[in-house]
Amino acid sequence: MRGRRTAACLLIIAVVAIAGCARGQTAEAQSGAPAATEQLPTIQVTKVEAQTLNSTISLPGELTPFESVDLYAKETGFVKSIRVDRGSKVKRGEVLAELEAPELVAQRAQASAAYQSAQSQLSSAKAKLAADQATFERLREAAKTPGVVAGNDLVIAQKTAEADDANVAALEKTAQAAQEGMRAVEQLEAYLTITAPFDGQVTTRYVHPGALVGPSAGAGATKPIVRIQNLTRDRLVVPVPESNIAGVPAGTMVKFTLSAFPGRTFQAPIARISREVDEKTRTMPVELDVADPKGELSPGVFCDVQWPVRRTYSTLFVPVSSVASNLQRTFIVRVRNNRTEWVDVKTGVRVGPLIEVFGDVHEGDTIATRGTDQIRPSTEVRVKEAKSAA
Repeated sequence: MRGRRTAACLLIIAVVAIAGCARGQTAEAQSGAPAATEQLPTIQVTKVEAQTLNSTISLPGELTPFESVDLYAKETGFVKSIRVDRGSKVKRGEVLAELEAPELVAQRAQASAAYQSAQSQLSSAKAKLAADQATFERLREAAKTPGVVAGNDLVIAQKTAEADDANVAALEKTAQAAQEGMRAVEQLEAYLTITAPFDGQVTTRYVHPGALVGPSAGAGATKPIVRIQNLTRDRLVVPVPESNIAGVPAGTMVKFTLSAFPGRTFQAPIARISREVDEKTRTMPVELDVADPKGELSPGVFCDVQWPVRRTYSTLFVPVSSVASNLQRTFIVRVRNNRTEWVDVKTGVRVGPLIEVFGDVHEGDTIATRGTDQIRPSTEVRVKEAKSAA
């Protein structure tokens, strides 16, 4: 009896083992193919998009006065009086300072004497010319009667009148030269009065009464007299990178801000484009014409300029996160036939979450939304579509 029970238990155990093996083989057969697929890495992908760029970038700019000049004396002299100081508002032609130069007084007296002497000599020569011409005319009339006047006397009278006429012409030129010399001295004396060349404001006063001043290249030229700036109109100079110059013509309105006016935005038109790229910085200076009738803006401050960047043709954009860089290259990860490849690119302008790229890339290419060198080329992957970054 005991032997039968033992045999029955062994039979039951064998049946259970065989059934378990069968179920394990069936499960393995059913799950074998998906298990291999689940081992492939999954990456999110998106499409390369084509857009016509019309955006803005932030560039630094410097506000400078539209007109600014240091005034020097045109003639060497001492400052007799100065009527303005720092902050004085002036009008064009307004007298700013007066100089004195004693040597010009002597030059004017000398020039005046030379002119009067030339005039006196000219008057004497004209009187002699008139007398000699009258004598010649009388002799010529008398010579019509034969034997009254010798022929030689008539010739002498004629030559004398001609010489007087030439002398008068020479003295007229001498008198004119003397008059021009006197006017030149008077003009030099006029230079002793310093006037404003345009409407503006005195921003710096360099000298005081008694100081020696003169032309910018002469004696006493260590300092100018005053500096005047036009504070109702400014130039906003923006060094624009060479890659962002095209497509923005003169007259385009550009916005800018200043730290002195938080929360306030100004705008001005592009007035002057130099068309010359600085070889060192690879930028082109562009000037905006800023009207400031109230004189609120201060020349010399820096501005944050929202420079427009435009393309007249479509370019390609990818998410910023799709661009990867290492020490050797900048690239994106493209997926073709579920295999990855690295594509070298150059980046352009960033527009929100997208960035411009240039290289062997085409519209509609599938790329990884997160570029990284951890995704090696020729890796087989599974892809998952992500939302467009735009």
